[in-house]
Amino acid sequence: MARRYQYFSTSERLELWSRWHRGENFEEISRGLKRHQNSVRSFFLERGGIEPRKRIRKTSALTLEEREEISRGLAEGCSLRQIARQLGRSPSTVSREVARNGGRDTYRAAAAVSEAWKSAKRPKRCKLAENSKLRTLVAKKLAKNWSPGQVSGWLKAKFSTSSRLHVSHETIYRTLFIQARGALKKELMAHLRSRRVMRRAQQWSHKGKGRGRIHDAISIDERPPEVEDRAVPGHWEGDLLMGSARTQIATLVERSSRFTILVKLSSKQAPDVNKALKKQIVKLPAHLRRSLTWDRGLEMTLHADFTVATGVDVYFCDPQSPWQRGTNENTNRLLRQYFPKGQPIDGYTQRQLNAVARQLNERPRKTLNFATPAETLNAALTC
Repeated sequence: MARRYQYFSTSERLELWSRWHRGENFEEISRGLKRHQNSVRSFFLERGGIEPRKRIRKTSALTLEEREEISRGLAEGCSLRQIARQLGRSPSTVSREVARNGGRDTYRAAAAVSEAWKSAKRPKRCKLAENSKLRTLVAKKLAKNWSPGQVSGWLKAKFSTSSRLHVSHETIYRTLFIQARGALKKELMAHLRSRRVMRRAQQWSHKGKGRGRIHDAISIDERPPEVEDRAVPGHWEGDLLMGSARTQIATLVERSSRFTILVKLSSKQAPDVNKALKKQIVKLPAHLRRSLTWDRGLEMTLHADFTVATGVDVYFCDPQSPWQRGTNENTNRLLRQYFPKGQPIDGYTQRQLNAVARQLNERPRKTLNFATPAETLNAALTC
């Protein structure tokens, strides 16, 4: 037997959205409204976590007060022209209003207002539902793990003279999350970076994590100014991307181009990390081996040996300051599309990791004006 849908009143809907925007979870919201958690969850899933826009009427539309004046005038036997004159409206406006709501004998103001709101509700199909070519392009790029922002920027760059093939990232997100629009398949949501099935409130927060101490660590404050302005290629940021069952890989991101290298690790012990990083770094040209910025993870306790072997100076962020490696942090979030949290990541070969890195390096980035990291690094090297 199907579960009966639980109706939420207007006031309850307002409170649902208010609590949602404050960052409350389903359990907190259901407890506050004294409703079943599944009903609350279904309410937000159906709407993709996106609050519908408030409906408004044109300022030129007849108001409830004006319709009441029309109703009183009809009851008193006034002509339509007399009523229009009293309202300061065109006689044709009053005539159409009365005709579409039953005529002189059955016109009622409240019913007319309700019918006006009902007839004004003409849901417009979204752009992706109307344009099959645009829909196909968007779906293909999403299936390649491009973000809606990357798809939108690429379309504007690729089809700069055809606005019919432009679509905002917000429209793509809304079409994915609000499945009632029916333009993009639900399966494409699995390709989103966060793998969410609905929009999450901005008040939800992420907490950083602290790391240990490293002997003779060179502070990020001593890093050369050229690293900060990203003008010269060859400066990298690095970290470990963690999986379940104590598995991990190392990620290296070049600051000026966002070019990414993934490194297979047998463990997170300092000797193993040092050996694996050296093996990958020495493959780079000398002018792309300038510096490496890392956090305070103990896997880099052999940083001095790494510098001697590769010529790459290692600088360490301040404790609990992940924003000092913002490029790497953002890249690691991108990589969660390929290596979801809660899954082991030790079963990949270095060749497979290289393939993932290549795919990421061939995705356009908004911060690069929708050029790819591979293109940007190649352009910097050929200058």
